[in-house]
Amino acid sequence: MLQRPAFASLLLLTSHFVAPAALAQVAGGSPAGQSSPPASTTGTEVDAPANTAQDRALAQPGTAADQQGADQQEPAVEVSTPGYDPAAAEDIVVVGRNIPNTIRATPQVISVLSAADIARTGEGDIAGALTRVTGLSVVGNGFVYVRGLGDRYSSALLNGSPLPSPEPLRRSVPLDIFPTTIVGSALVQKTYSVNYPGEFGGGVINLTTKAIPDKSFVSMGGTISADTVTTSELGYTYKGGKHDWIGFDSGERRVPQFITDAPGGNGIIPTEQVAQLSNARTTLLQRNNQLPANGSGEVSFGIVKDVGSDRLGVIGSASISNTWRTRDATQQDTISATGALRNDFSTLITDNRAVVNALLGLGYEFGKNTVRLTNIYIHDTLKQARGSAATVYNNSSGAPIFQQNTNWFERQLIESQLVGEFKPFDRVQLDVRGAYANSKRLAPYERQFIYLCNTSLNVTVAEANAAEGIQCPGAYQATNAFDRFATVVFSRLNENLYTAQADASWRPNLERPMTLSAGYYFQKNDRSSTRLPFVFQTTTGGAIPFPCNLFRPDFLLSPDVLNGCPVAANPAQNAVQLRFDAGQNGSYAYDASLLIHAGYAQIEAEATDGLRATIGLRYETAKERVDPINATGTRLNNDYFLPAATLTWNFASDMQLRASASKTIARPQFRELAPQAFRDFESDRLFFGNPFLKDSKLYNLEARYEWFFARDQRATLSGFYKRIDNPIEQVGFFPTPDARLQTGFTYLPKATLWGAEAEVQKYVPLTALGGLFETRRAVIIANYTYTQSKITANAQCVPSVLGVQIAPCGPGFAPANVQFRNGAPLTGQSDHLVNLQLGVEDTDSLSAITLLFNYASNRVTNRGPSYLSGTGFQPDIIERPGIRLDLVARQGVEAFGGQFEIKAEARNLTGTRYQERQDFENGNTVFINRYRQGRIFTLGASVTF
Repeated sequence: MLQRPAFASLLLLTSHFVAPAALAQVAGGSPAGQSSPPASTTGTEVDAPANTAQDRALAQPGTAADQQGADQQEPAVEVSTPGYDPAAAEDIVVVGRNIPNTIRATPQVISVLSAADIARTGEGDIAGALTRVTGLSVVGNGFVYVRGLGDRYSSALLNGSPLPSPEPLRRSVPLDIFPTTIVGSALVQKTYSVNYPGEFGGGVINLTTKAIPDKSFVSMGGTISADTVTTSELGYTYKGGKHDWIGFDSGERRVPQFITDAPGGNGIIPTEQVAQLSNARTTLLQRNNQLPANGSGEVSFGIVKDVGSDRLGVIGSASISNTWRTRDATQQDTISATGALRNDFSTLITDNRAVVNALLGLGYEFGKNTVRLTNIYIHDTLKQARGSAATVYNNSSGAPIFQQNTNWFERQLIESQLVGEFKPFDRVQLDVRGAYANSKRLAPYERQFIYLCNTSLNVTVAEANAAEGIQCPGAYQATNAFDRFATVVFSRLNENLYTAQADASWRPNLERPMTLSAGYYFQKNDRSSTRLPFVFQTTTGGAIPFPCNLFRPDFLLSPDVLNGCPVAANPAQNAVQLRFDAGQNGSYAYDASLLIHAGYAQIEAEATDGLRATIGLRYETAKERVDPINATGTRLNNDYFLPAATLTWNFASDMQLRASASKTIARPQFRELAPQAFRDFESDRLFFGNPFLKDSKLYNLEARYEWFFARDQRATLSGFYKRIDNPIEQVGFFPTPDARLQTGFTYLPKATLWGAEAEVQKYVPLTALGGLFETRRAVIIANYTYTQSKITANAQCVPSVLGVQIAPCGPGFAPANVQFRNGAPLTGQSDHLVNLQLGVEDTDSLSAITLLFNYASNRVTNRGPSYLSGTGFQPDIIERPGIRLDLVARQGVEAFGGQFEIKAEARNLTGTRYQERQDFENGNTVFINRYRQGRIFTLGASVTF
C-alpha cells in the first residue's frame, strides 16, 4: 500500500500520554533560555515528533526551509485520549535533562510510532509497521501479538474509542486493513491504567488521526510492485463480476431470497431455483500464467482556516490498492500417534486483494477547547481461487483427487467519532466522546467441487496438459465418493458498536503536584451472523450420472444437466437440486451482544522530587450473550474491580525506574463462543466455537529501567510477569474420521508468562567523512524480547473441543491433563523476537536508506489435535516465522513548486518459507501448511503541493 509521509503529518501524533511544548520548561528542567531536547523520532517508549529537517519533511507539508529552527524546541503535540490532562505534568519535578516530555508526562510503559517512524519502515499497513516495535509480532492476517499473547489479549482503539472487527473469527480488528496513509501515529501501551477498558492483556494499540492540518495542501501518489513467486507466474482465478478489481461486487453474487429462506422450509431448493444462481462467473476455475503486478494510488487534501482567534480544519484522503499473492502449498494431516500421513494435498491458492479506504476529518479549535469529527471507511475484499490435488487422502483408492474452490470475502468497516476536549475552568479538563461503528463481512458463493480420476473409462491421455504436479492418467469425473460432489456456502456477518465516555481531571493547587481523575465508559456490541451451507445432489440424493459427470463445473450446473443429464436413463430422476445441510457446520445462525458499563477513579501525585505514584481502580460490569439456533447458547454476567498502580523514580539526570502492578480481564470473543463453522482464508482451515468458555483473569507485574544517555539516544531494560487464570487456547481437532483438520477453542486452568525486553537506539554523525556524508548520520535501532510461558494442565475439568464427556467431568467437559500437555507454551508465543534497523539518513533533507531485520522464533499456532477417542493428543502445531530482511530507500526532491518523494523497497530478501508443522518423536514431520513466500520489489512516487 502507498505511504506518503507528507500526508501522514495530517494525522494526529498523539499518544495516551503526551505533553505539550509547555513541558519543555518545568521545575528541574532546562535553565531559562534553553529548550529541552526534542523527543525521539523512533518507535520506542518515547513520543516521536519530528525534530530533524528530514523528519520535519516527513511529518509536515511544506519545505524544510519552512521549519528552520524548529529542531531547537519540542513541538506541541495535540492530545486526544480519555482520562488524561497533559497540563498535569507541568509541575512534575523531573531532574532528567535528556528525558523527553512524553516520558515526563506518563508513568506508563508506552511505545509510539510517529508519522516519520511509519515512513521509515515503508510498510503499507499499520500491522507491518508495528512489527518494528519491541515485543510485537504479527500473526496471520494482520493480528498483532504483544509479548507472545494472542490478539484476543490486545485491543485496538481509534482516537481512544474501540473498533469492531470485520473478521468473525476475532474480537480485535485486523490492523492490516489500516493503510499507513490514514494513520498519523500508533501507540502501544504495555502496562495497564484504569482509564482504559479492563480487557487488557498484552497491551492496547491506539491509532490516532488528526482533524486540523498544519497548513492547506493537496497530495497524490502511487506505487507498483512485483512478487517473485506471484507476478508473471502461474495462478488461478475466475471471472466474477466486472467490478471485482476494486473489490465491489457488481451484482453477480447477489443472494436470492429463496437461499436466505431455506432454513425455514423443507431445506430443498428445486431445480428451477438452482438455475437462477450465478454459474460460470463464480464457478469456472481458470489458469493464468501471467498474473499482473501489484499497484496502488491515493489522493489527499487538507484545508485550514482561521476564524478570528479560532481554527477550522478539514482533511480528506482516498486510496485504492490491488495486490496478488500465490501460495503453492503442501497441506498434510494425520490422525495417528506416529505421524503417518492421512491427507497429503498439493494446493495452489491465488488471492487477489482489493482495498479501498477513505478518511474525512473535521476539527474546530476555540480557545483551549477542541471539537473533532472523524469518519473512516475501509473496504477490503479478497477474491480467492484454489485448486488442490492428492493421491494420499482418507480412504484413498490410489487414484488422484482434485478439489477446486472459488471464494469471495468482502469486509467493510465504517466509523464515525465525535470528540470534545474542553477546559471549562483553570486546572480542570473535561473530555467527552461518542462513536458509532459498523463492520460487515460478506462471503457469498463459497464454492467447492470434487473430482476423482477414473482410469476405467477407456480414456487415455495422449498429451499432458503441461501443468505441474499430480496428473490424472484417465479422466476426472465429479464424484460422491466423499458424500458430495459440490457444495456452496453463503455467509453474512453484521456488527454494530456504540461507545460513549466522559473523563474529567482536576489538579488541586497544592504544594506538590497532584491530579485527580475519574470517568465513565459505555459500550454496546450487537452482532448477527449467518452461514448457510448447501449440497448439490440429484432428486434421488445421488450424484450426476455418466457421462455428464465428466463436465467441468460450469457445464455441470448448466440448464441441460440441472434438468437431468439428457443422455442418461431417467433424466427427471437426475435433475439437480440443492439441499440445506448444516451437518458438521453447527448452528447456521447466531445473534450476540455485549453490554459494558464501567467507571474509574485515579490519583497521580508526586511524593518527593523525582518520585511519582499513580494509583487507580476501575469497576466494570458486562453482560455477554450468544444465542445460536439449534445449539447451546452462552450467558456471561460478571463484574470486576480492577486495580492498577505505577511508581516512577527519576533518580538521576538521565535515568529512571518504573514499576507497575495491575489486574485485568479477557472475555471470550463471540466467535470463540458461537458453535458455527467459519473458514479462515489465511490458514485455509475451518474454525468452530465453544459455548462453555468463560472470562480469563490476568495479574500483571512489570519493572523497567530507562537510560537516556544522550539526546534522542537511549537504552532500556524491562522484565514482566503475568499469571492468567482460565486462558483460552486454540486447539486442532477432527470432528469425524473423514474430516480435514479444524480448529476449536477451550480454556485451561492456568498459565504463566514471563520475560524481558531490551532496546538500544544510537545515532552516529557521519560528518567526519565529509562530502556526501556532511549532513548525514547513521541510525542504529535494536530491540530484543525474550518470553517464556507455561500452561497448567491438571485434573481440572475444562471444555472438550470434541464435546466428549470424560469422567469424572460433566457433559462436554474432560480433565485438562487428558487433552493437553502440561507445561507447554501458550499459543502464539515466540521465545525470541528481534528487530534491527540500520540506516543512513540526511538531517537536512529527505534522503534515507534503511535495512530492517526481523526474527521471530518458533511459536505454537494450535494445541495438538486430540485423538478421535477424546483421550490423548498429537504434538502441537508449530509455526516457524524465521528471518525477514527488508530494504527501504527514500529520496525527496523539490521541483515545480511541490515536494516529490521517490521510494524503493525490497521485502523478504531472504525468501523465507512459511512453515506450520508437527514434529513427532519418531522423526516424522507433518506439514500442516508449507509454501514459499516471494521477494517483493516496490517502486513508488508521490507529490505534495
